[in-house]
Amino acid sequence: MSGIAGTLRHDRDRAQGFGSNAKAVKYLGQDYQGLRQQCLELGELFKDESFPAVPSSLGFKELGPNCSKVRGVSWKRPKDLCSRPQFIVGGATRTDICQGALGDCWLLAAIASLTLNEEVLARVVPSGQSFEKDYAGIFHFQFWQFGEWVDVVIDDRLPTKDGELLFVHSAEGSEFWSALLEKAYAKLNGSYEALSGGTTTEGFEDFTGGIAEVHELKTRNPQLFKIIQKAIKTGSLLGCSIDITSSADSEAVTAQKLVKGHAYSVTGADEVNYKGEMVKLIRIRNPWGQVEWTGAWSDGSMQWRMVSDEDRERLSLKAEDGEFWMSFSDFLRHYSRLEICNLTPDVLANDKYKKWALSKFEGTWRRGSTAGGCRNYINTFWTNPQFVIKLEEEDDDPTDGEAGCSLLVGLIQKNRRRMRKMGEDMHTIGYAIYKVPSEVSGQRNLHLNQSFFQKHQSSARSETFINLREVCSRFSLPPGEYLIVPSTYEPHKDGDFCIRVFSEKQAEFQELDDPIKSNVKEIEVTEKDVDDRFRSLFGQLAGADCEISAFELCTILNKVVTRRSEIKTDGFSLETCRNMVNLLDKDGSGKLGLVEFKILWTKIDIFLKIYREKDVDKSGTMSSHEMRAAVEAAGFKLNNALHQILVARYGSSDLTIDFDNFVGCVIRLETLFKTFLTLDQGKQGEVEFNLVQWLTFAML
Repeated sequence: MSGIAGTLRHDRDRAQGFGSNAKAVKYLGQDYQGLRQQCLELGELFKDESFPAVPSSLGFKELGPNCSKVRGVSWKRPKDLCSRPQFIVGGATRTDICQGALGDCWLLAAIASLTLNEEVLARVVPSGQSFEKDYAGIFHFQFWQFGEWVDVVIDDRLPTKDGELLFVHSAEGSEFWSALLEKAYAKLNGSYEALSGGTTTEGFEDFTGGIAEVHELKTRNPQLFKIIQKAIKTGSLLGCSIDITSSADSEAVTAQKLVKGHAYSVTGADEVNYKGEMVKLIRIRNPWGQVEWTGAWSDGSMQWRMVSDEDRERLSLKAEDGEFWMSFSDFLRHYSRLEICNLTPDVLANDKYKKWALSKFEGTWRRGSTAGGCRNYINTFWTNPQFVIKLEEEDDDPTDGEAGCSLLVGLIQKNRRRMRKMGEDMHTIGYAIYKVPSEVSGQRNLHLNQSFFQKHQSSARSETFINLREVCSRFSLPPGEYLIVPSTYEPHKDGDFCIRVFSEKQAEFQELDDPIKSNVKEIEVTEKDVDDRFRSLFGQLAGADCEISAFELCTILNKVVTRRSEIKTDGFSLETCRNMVNLLDKDGSGKLGLVEFKILWTKIDIFLKIYREKDVDKSGTMSSHEMRAAVEAAGFKLNNALHQILVARYGSSDLTIDFDNFVGCVIRLETLFKTFLTLDQGKQGEVEFNLVQWLTFAML
């Protein structure tokens, strides 16, 4: 219950703007300003007990507490490592980021890209931090995490070995912003070892809140040059690299001065008239500030003599600044991969950039209810969360020259890196996109069922199902409504996700889900309706007081169900029988009279028919997905969140629901609906409780 309350509180905070970069969520509730002031008043340096200077903060396997790699490691503050430590000197630069004994080069490449964009860097590395004025051994950084920004507080105790920083460090050894940034990111992910292995796009996204796409240049998109031009116009971060074939290739320099295994930035794309033909050019920057391409279109090459003075002046560059032009064809020939991080509108304060429209939703996959797997599992696929996007306006400047609506769809699975130390890894994830048929167009309180997916093929899908943190693909679709269904490859995989859509034009995007309502028909019974046979049976069962208690009801029902061979049950619990009595007890006696018992008996008979009908394989139990249909047949429409709760509450470990749990579920639902509707006298869909009322109701 506390988890549900936490979710509701989180949703309210988000509605008030918390989670934006300006109102970042305080990670683990730690307030940087408050903690810093407290340390200054006490005259003490901050010690972060939530990420302590102990072996477990280093790792869990390769860097685990008993591993040889961590022997001799001691935690030291920068003031213990050099006489005059500095946070940032002369701005953040590429030389501030040198790799240590951790396989997080993907993260370092992303950090290096930060140094090329001061506005983006300032969002991650808040200003005003130093080792001089008001130094208290405490620092903070901000990261984007699955739809919201979080502010992470750390102390400045850093792991060292033989007097040197163990992990990221600056070239000159006296600048510490990058080492502290790495520590904050390690804290966010549970340990330093959790950062081992990843993609630069993951770092791009966590430092910007953008959505990243990867283009393998060997199988290039024919519209790639236009995509690059558009990305630059929208202020995106672009990186490219050359694959290495062995460790010896790392940062090896080719004959034409390109560096293998090295992260470059793409800063421009243009066309020039060369000998009567239009030639596509691309501008690239080496973060080292030197070592430039020496081939065609490099600085001072003969090709520049054959273009107009206007083009040459427009595109000219100073020599040896690390930035150079090359032909797009040479770029495709020499480079292996292009990564584009498309930024959110709030990052781009400058009006010169054309901004994407952003839509996002968070969701969950839960085994037995909303983790339906991919379309190969057609019986359960429809239970996955469903989202609809309405595309109305076509692009102003179509990438492929054909009218359509451009969009990027990114599906990101949450918190999997933190779960590594529990033996968990990334799920294999992907999504499918369906054209919404005209007969259900415009409807939002509707979760499309199995029949729809049996009759319709997808219009588009993610390129592959893969075990990466995020799957992202670019599409151009005709105007219309589209259903996006995110899923794990196999069903019954628990996980949380965030799905985002970047569209060139504004688009309506929302979750499709069934409305919550009850259509249970009242059973009208009077004493006259009770026949003599049932009256006689009641008299025998009720005893001298002519009423049936929850204890007596439990005995009666268990005798009945043991005779039914077509259903499996462990018998009715006393709790379920108490719920039945509470539903029908009109006078508050805690017992059922003749008419009340007759109504209950009729209800149980209805429940039995539904149970047998929805038990399609005649196993004697219902699967969690059959339960969904059975609850609806009993008169209840519920959304995904409630179906998750029902499976967790009433399902067994093998995701089956026996008869007594089914009855207990629908009786409890009917009680809750009736209670709410009784209290909601104004039919506003809201009721208000004080503490006593809430406890009285919850204890029923």
